[in-house]
Amino acid sequence: MSNIVAIVGRPNVGKSTLFNRLTKTKTAIVEEVSGVTRDRIYGLSEWNGIEFSVIDTGGYVKGSDDIFEEEIRKQVEIAIEEANVILFVVDVTTGITDLDEAVADLLRRTDKPIYLCANKVDNTQRQLDSAEFYSLGIGDLYNISAVNGSGTGELLDKLVSEFSAEGAPEDESALPKIAVVGKPNVGKSSFINAITGEERNIVTPISGTTRDAIDSRYQLFGFDFKLIDTAGIRKKSKVHEDLEFYSVIRSIRSIEYSDVCIFMIDATEGIQKQDLNIFYVIEKNRKGVVLVVNKWDLIEKDTMSTRDYEQKVRQQLAPFNDVPIIFTSTLTKQRLHKVLEKAMEVYQNRTQRIPTRKLNDFVQEIVKRNPPPSIKGKYVKIKYATMLPTHAPAFAFFCNLPQYIKDPYKRFVENRLREEFNFEGVPLRIFFRKK
Repeated sequence: MSNIVAIVGRPNVGKSTLFNRLTKTKTAIVEEVSGVTRDRIYGLSEWNGIEFSVIDTGGYVKGSDDIFEEEIRKQVEIAIEEANVILFVVDVTTGITDLDEAVADLLRRTDKPIYLCANKVDNTQRQLDSAEFYSLGIGDLYNISAVNGSGTGELLDKLVSEFSAEGAPEDESALPKIAVVGKPNVGKSSFINAITGEERNIVTPISGTTRDAIDSRYQLFGFDFKLIDTAGIRKKSKVHEDLEFYSVIRSIRSIEYSDVCIFMIDATEGIQKQDLNIFYVIEKNRKGVVLVVNKWDLIEKDTMSTRDYEQKVRQQLAPFNDVPIIFTSTLTKQRLHKVLEKAMEVYQNRTQRIPTRKLNDFVQEIVKRNPPPSIKGKYVKIKYATMLPTHAPAFAFFCNLPQYIKDPYKRFVENRLREEFNFEGVPLRIFFRKK
């Protein structure tokens, strides 16, 4: 059984700051306003040689004006069910509130170990003030400061005593990482909820519901990879709040962190300028890509609709248009597993290695049939080629006059490589160098 810790509490008590402290990351967005975290966010921590997973949750609220209140409360309750140990975080600067009492009432119904963490205790007076939290009747009290780390060592010592080394989470660093990206409100969270079969992420008709990049391990139907849901990427001119700015940055980082991007667009809107900007970020980072046209059930169709739509999309993505395109509906769950199959196929395409001998046999054949055109009476002779040891496919062609190789011939070589070795969905880099 895995070692899992859930951090719960009312809004704005410092749960995300503590999550970042325990995981030694900046995964969770931290702001001096309530309700920043909405979905469950997972991270990995280690103390005294014992590894454990940490879940950050949204602030538990009741009776507020927040339209996300009910969904956030569901996420908190799911996190409590998943966890082995619970950290109940309260704020010493405000004392006990009605919401603290509501969370305490919820936690009294579980028989799991609970640690009461009085946060923001960074001086002697606040240590004395924290004594009032004993009246909640919830577990042992630990005075901590998530910002500077004060008291967290003692808390972690006690925390890991509940765990065993055998329950440490598996090393997931070698798993394929697949990110679901796109503009706000194209159906990214609905897609993840549909394929996982659970309310993994909060879904509302309001764009920008997801703020953090949320990753989870997917182990169903023979698949095994890390799946990352990201906040929708907006135009710079549309980013008004600091929170939204951080969300966009997290989404771009998720693209950089991933191996393959499931790039989702809205079928009713088609590819717009902001969609192309996201696609260029994926291409620039040389990530594999599967383009998903979601909400296909809302389109009035005839026998040629799919073909015509696909042709238009490929024209807009040119020159890199060797991209798999799949038409889906998260509402009717149409072709969702085909998306995963194609994403894993693109991952295999991206990680394949072409033996140098096999590559050179192929190169010599195409050079013999279609040599580079002569420039100023000079002929380019390609001697040999090799695949470079980079994280994304790249090839070096060694020749006598690399400066005379023009873009049309580079594109010709790239297209032949794609035909021969199947690099569908993968950006290629080709270099011509002096022998």
